[in-house]
Amino acid sequence: MDEDYTLEDMGDKQTLLQGKSFEEKKVEELKPNLRKDIWDFILLVILYFLQGIPLGLALGSLPFLLKSKMTYSDMAIFSITNYPYSMKLLWSPIVDSFFNKKFGRRKSWIVPIQLCSSFFMFFFGGIINDKMDEKKIPIGFITAYFTIMVILSATQDIALDGWALELLSKENLSYASTAQTVGLNTGQFLSSTVFLAFNSAEFSNKYLRSKPSEYGVLQLGPYLKFWAVCYFLVTLYLIVIKKEKICYDVIESIKEVYKIMWKVIKLPRMRSFIVLLFIAKIGFVTNDAVTSLKLLEKGFKREDLSVTVLIDFPLQIIFGYYAAKWSSGKRPLRPWMWAFYGRIAAAILAMFVVKFFRIPENGEISSGYFILIILSTVLSSFMSTVQFVSIGCFFARIADPTVGGTYMTLLNTLSNLGGTWPRPLILEGVDVLTDYGECQGLSSDIQGITCKTSDGRHDCISNGGQCEIISDGYYNISIVCIILALLSLFLFIKKEVRNLETTPKHYWEIPKDKDEKEKD
Repeated sequence: MDEDYTLEDMGDKQTLLQGKSFEEKKVEELKPNLRKDIWDFILLVILYFLQGIPLGLALGSLPFLLKSKMTYSDMAIFSITNYPYSMKLLWSPIVDSFFNKKFGRRKSWIVPIQLCSSFFMFFFGGIINDKMDEKKIPIGFITAYFTIMVILSATQDIALDGWALELLSKENLSYASTAQTVGLNTGQFLSSTVFLAFNSAEFSNKYLRSKPSEYGVLQLGPYLKFWAVCYFLVTLYLIVIKKEKICYDVIESIKEVYKIMWKVIKLPRMRSFIVLLFIAKIGFVTNDAVTSLKLLEKGFKREDLSVTVLIDFPLQIIFGYYAAKWSSGKRPLRPWMWAFYGRIAAAILAMFVVKFFRIPENGEISSGYFILIILSTVLSSFMSTVQFVSIGCFFARIADPTVGGTYMTLLNTLSNLGGTWPRPLILEGVDVLTDYGECQGLSSDIQGITCKTSDGRHDCISNGGQCEIISDGYYNISIVCIILALLSLFLFIKKEVRNLETTPKHYWEIPKDKDEKEKD
């Protein structure tokens, strides 16, 4: 129990020992009833789903599509597209305080953002295939486009997180995280697993065509155009049909919202919570960012990888729902803690899966080893989903609805940043710590390319070759990350999680100024 707590603040001795305020007890008495908010819940799922479409491409499909023509150092450049989603806190006060009252506080942002997203997807859908077919992919252009798309999705996420707190009743706030999980995961699933499968010539020729072709049945350009139309139709619904409640208790000064954001950061428990969110994902980033790429590099087929995620996807949805229920009790972060152990185990298992992966002479891996890869993928993804939902439920529980968008965005941003900031360093580190040999698989008219330098590796891959790996830096980076995860867990995270769970609700509320108290 924090030494700053007093009986006067907590109400009475019994409440102090239980670690709950009267308001929290009252909220706990309300039983969730999703039927009450079912249509608003469905709308949230659809909007989060659309938000997941460009994110699934930027964070899922494109790294796999680009890997055959790019080095890990090039991939580190493309990973810049992850940053806007983790830096949205910088402009969240603008989204929270600048809007048209008549049109709606959240619709004032969601509607124009979806229209812009629709335009960019349709426009770039007409030129992106030509760019991807170039011998030397213009990584600057591809990175810039998807960075713009991620910025739009991140800005929509700010408004949508705030709207979720207003659309759902108090007793159903835990389902806001469920809506986000189901919607985002489904959108990302379609843009990564399903798209990769249908984009694969091997998968299309094997399952979908009678006559083989060098291209998959679904190309990136038409895929972007299709979703551009879907974005536009949903936006029409928001403009014409969906009405938003007028919020009167709103701070309209952007400067004031930034001040409030600073007040949130200065809350007694918030500072240690920020540290936890910033370091909690270090141990898992190598597994999340590199393991699948390493399997592809060693010969695992892209369509087989899609099958593993296809099996994993329904489990994410099912357990995402139950994770929300598990997180609504007295120990809301208990699922998050159990999943932390699970992700460490998944990261260790992933190293062995990659280490002992071999492609037989017939080109088909054994069913036993394929099942092992599926188990490794499902374990990692399932634990990640449980952590995501659990921490999201905790955010919704403690967020002050006065500045709900900014408050939720602050917490979500810090959580996302914990998995984003190490990613470029890890991708670059894998390249630096790997000992490369000669460039193999080049045509006879191309000679003299070495993989000892970054430029040489880039030239080798650009010309259709493959760099021989003598010792792989992936294992070194993975071991370091796992050790850091274990140290942070036992020296800081376990104790901090327990303190967070026993912190009373009003300690997360923004303190009022003297003038505001006098008005009350």
